[in-house]
Amino acid sequence: MIKKGISVVIPNYNGRELLVYIIPPLLKALKKTALPFEIIISDDNSIDDSIFFIESEYPDIILIKNSNNRGFSPTINEGIFISNFDYVLLLNNDVILSEDYFIPLLRYFEKEDTFGVMGKIIGWDDDQIQDGAKYPNFHGVKIKTNGNYISKHPAKNDWLYSIYLSGANALIDRKKLLQLRGFDEMFAPFYVEDYELSIRAWRLGWKCYYEHFAVCRHKTSFSIKKKNKKKYIKAIYNRNKMFLHSIHLSGMSLLLYFIQLTAEAILNIILLRWNYLHSIRMLLFNIENIKKARKNIFVVSEELERPAMSLRAVVKKIRLEIKTKEIELF
Repeated sequence: MIKKGISVVIPNYNGRELLVYIIPPLLKALKKTALPFEIIISDDNSIDDSIFFIESEYPDIILIKNSNNRGFSPTINEGIFISNFDYVLLLNNDVILSEDYFIPLLRYFEKEDTFGVMGKIIGWDDDQIQDGAKYPNFHGVKIKTNGNYISKHPAKNDWLYSIYLSGANALIDRKKLLQLRGFDEMFAPFYVEDYELSIRAWRLGWKCYYEHFAVCRHKTSFSIKKKNKKKYIKAIYNRNKMFLHSIHLSGMSLLLYFIQLTAEAILNIILLRWNYLHSIRMLLFNIENIKKARKNIFVVSEELERPAMSLRAVVKKIRLEIKTKEIELF
């Protein structure tokens, strides 16, 4: 039985030097809500002293110890699947919450169709905004995976749609998260998995929001850059964007996407950019997994007894709502 409260799920890999900074403000923010809570840290086979630190300094934290390094999606899913409360905060181990972080977020769940909400992300050492509401936009048939917007005159009664929720700081309805079966582990080790999860939610009739007055600080790509080489990161990022489009485009848009992908592959051969071809090879090796992911959307749609929207219909819905507001893009 799901209980009223907050489960915080933190994936961790060699984050000992950051956990010392993020856990104390997290505890303050949780206590400020007056709701019961739990903190779950899913450790992705760290080789630093993360586990020793957690066990010795915070014995009440629920600790999952992975014997293999599996990446973001499998690691955070483990925490999600054992969580006990009706709100799940997905929190990176390089994000510091403000003390009032949860206070403006909880009102969103008064609406039955809320999937989740994310707050404003600013720099670790400055107040520059890194992430706002995510703005949906197409480049040809490809949906862009960057682009932010905020209200020109932020107010506490704003309800800003976001095409996706950042996995760094999203508060999500646990029941809906479980109905979607969590993150797609095909996207491991990292990148784009939060975008894909949010699109699934939108397509199935739920909504994602951005709250400007819930603030947290983020140290950009700390864990990813720490253990991975630049070329490998780029290859995985391109592969996962290909996964995203292959799962969520349909009909003529999907056909045009693969035509565009073929043209880009030819161009990259001419330019001797082999990483892009490696991304395409990984895409082809995962065709069966992509088919399964596409099918699962309609399985959940049948369970919910409502049709899944197309990606273009989702973008149109969000853009129509945004048109009613004064915004600035960045």
